[in-house]
Amino acid sequence: MPSPETATVAVSIVVPVRNEQDNLGPLIAEIAGALDGRWAYEIVYVDDGSTDSTGERLAQLRKNYAQLRQIRHAASGGQSAAVRSGVRAARGAIVATLDGDGQNNPAFLPELIAAIEKGGGRTGLAAGQRVGRKDTGFKKLQSRIANGVRNAILHDGTRDTGCGLKAFPREVFLTMPYFDGLHRFLPALVRREGYDIAYVDVIDRPRHSGVSNYGFFDRLWIGIMDLAGVWWLIRRKRPTPVASEVP
Repeated sequence: MPSPETATVAVSIVVPVRNEQDNLGPLIAEIAGALDGRWAYEIVYVDDGSTDSTGERLAQLRKNYAQLRQIRHAASGGQSAAVRSGVRAARGAIVATLDGDGQNNPAFLPELIAAIEKGGGRTGLAAGQRVGRKDTGFKKLQSRIANGVRNAILHDGTRDTGCGLKAFPREVFLTMPYFDGLHRFLPALVRREGYDIAYVDVIDRPRHSGVSNYGFFDRLWIGIMDLAGVWWLIRRKRPTPVASEVP
């Protein structure tokens, strides 16, 4: 596989991480195994202000993976900020994301990426929908409630926005209004812009090691405020005029 610096990158895989030192090597190997020989790709890890050895481990792994890039936040900005930094740094026209804890299986990345390619410019998001989730009963209950409330208000037609496995055209993501929690509202905002959404069932699995670094209160209280804001954005959307320069 040629280096991304000497080949045209078609696909960028963005992985936000915070304090995931023990999960880096296994997941990177799985990503490479899923994509080798299919696309010219790069893997962009965004170290969101880790306080463990995540940064040092990534530097070591870059010696073995020419397609691996490392972005670092000086201080933690949260998952949405990390995803945004990765997308902005990405060289590929198609970006795919997954969580860095190993719960998202990279084997599903090709299907997500292919869904964007087959969309012919009409598909703005391919969203993973988890089945057989490995979370605790409480976490699954809170997700069901949150997804039900969100869908009732936003009518985004998506049963699971919390899955980190997603793919989208880079330029579509960069037109989205940025706010903390954006990644959880992508289906509603992509529909707002008139794009189709493709759904791919993915099988959840336990994280490789460690504990979740983006917690319950990050999702709950901030999510309630964001829900009102996204509802307002959708209601205020107006058709974009077709503009052309007069010769």
